[in-house]
Amino acid sequence: MMPRTPETRFLRPLLLALALLAGGASPARPQGAAADSARIARADLARIKGAESARVWLVVVSDFQCPFCKQWHDETAERIDREYVRTGKVRVAYLNYPISTHRNARPAHEAAMCAAEQGAFWPMADALFGTQDAWKNRGDARAFFDSLAGTLPLDHTRLRACVRDGALRSLIQADVDRVMRRGVGSTPTFFAGSYVLVGAQPFEIFKQALDRAVADATADRP
Repeated sequence: MMPRTPETRFLRPLLLALALLAGGASPARPQGAAADSARIARADLARIKGAESARVWLVVVSDFQCPFCKQWHDETAERIDREYVRTGKVRVAYLNYPISTHRNARPAHEAAMCAAEQGAFWPMADALFGTQDAWKNRGDARAFFDSLAGTLPLDHTRLRACVRDGALRSLIQADVDRVMRRGVGSTPTFFAGSYVLVGAQPFEIFKQALDRAVADATADRP
């Protein structure tokens, strides 16, 4: 029901790349772009939550315009957060995978990552999923996202500048490239420890996978 990935240590290099933007997954940066590099690093780390001591990662590959991603967010994410993340068992990382047929997905992810640059990724993610029905069919939803960001406790002028200059687009594209290389073909897809789950599975399925992953990690403890 929940197969292990063929590469059972998949998450270790993935999260190292996610945290450090190292190796082939790194977005290209022009020389002298130290300020952009710092912004990318802040945004990168802001889409990770949970105790550093947690031995299990749950990597969420998601698209803000995907209805099944919204379903999982609305029905399952909070319970996982409450029972596994806040208790120190699991860390969660979000990977951007805007589907090309979702015309407002890219700007939604840009808004989320620009919020992340100010440490507000998760509140912006909640706001985007919470209002998905209001923006998914708009011809151009960027003004909506700008207004939505204005409801959050962040520097709105700074966020607008971030969206305008596109400094974090390379981070989003690096995520897309990374998950495509790993063979991810749909959203949402999850890596729970070394187990793979696809689709808006109910909490009970995640509980089974995460409990096994925690048990595996405990057995591997030196």
